[in-house]
Amino acid sequence: MWAHRQYEADTLAGKKALIVGAGAIGGEVARRLKVFGVDSTLVASRARDDVFGADALPEIVSGHAIVVITAPLTETTQGLVGSRFLKLMDDNALLVNAGRGQIVDTDALLAELASGRLRAALDVTDPEPLPSDHPLWAQRGAVISPHSARTVPGTNRLCYEVAAQQIAAFLRGEEPSNAVPHG
Repeated sequence: MWAHRQYEADTLAGKKALIVGAGAIGGEVARRLKVFGVDSTLVASRARDDVFGADALPEIVSGHAIVVITAPLTETTQGLVGSRFLKLMDDNALLVNAGRGQIVDTDALLAELASGRLRAALDVTDPEPLPSDHPLWAQRGAVISPHSARTVPGTNRLCYEVAAQQIAAFLRGEEPSNAVPHG
């Protein structure tokens, strides 16, 4: 049987996505989702033009069919997507974690997946690598990828280019554009 027949699917058109992590990756996710008719809400550690601050999350999670995590792992993002956050998500919403595994409380996510209320697409997990006997593998509403983006040909060159740009900015006395705020 074809995979698309094993679960209920719907179009992206007209949906809303909440993107937690408004850096380069989160912004690009929003741009690409727009092509499919998705309106995105961006969230960063601090509010700025057209971007909500993380403190607004409890008020804005509801109403989004898709929640995408692209945030870095910091003291404030570790465990951010826990039981309370997941309960605020709409029924049948999709959680996509492309950030770091420890941002999502695995046990809380397992409970929501087991109930059938939420779905998840996970490029990162906690623990990682995910043991072969971990209960996440058995969840009908979960798709797990091998966190292999770093192994794509050409990635090393791109990483070194970004690193060189960031180091040059630092040496000029500027704050590197990829600096992760602390606290």
